[in-house]
Amino acid sequence: MTPNDDALARKRFFAITIMRLMGVAFIAIGFILISGGFSLAGQPTDRWIGAAIVLIGAFDFAVMPLLLARRWRSPKGS
Repeated sequence: MTPNDDALARKRFFAITIMRLMGVAFIAIGFILISGGFSLAGQPTDRWIGAAIVLIGAFDFAVMPLLLARRWRSPKGS
């Protein structure tokens, strides 16, 4: 592995890690909104907004790293 390949792999690893951390943050913020920890637009609307943020966070945590890893996978020949 050349130094350029190593640097690229390190950047991609950190990108996937940051994606997962942002997913966890979205999930936490969504649950805080659902529970009424802070208010954006009033309680009935905040629950729907919180649920949407939780779903986005779950997608960021579970699906996006897999999509990025598949896109960045090395070709089979190398």
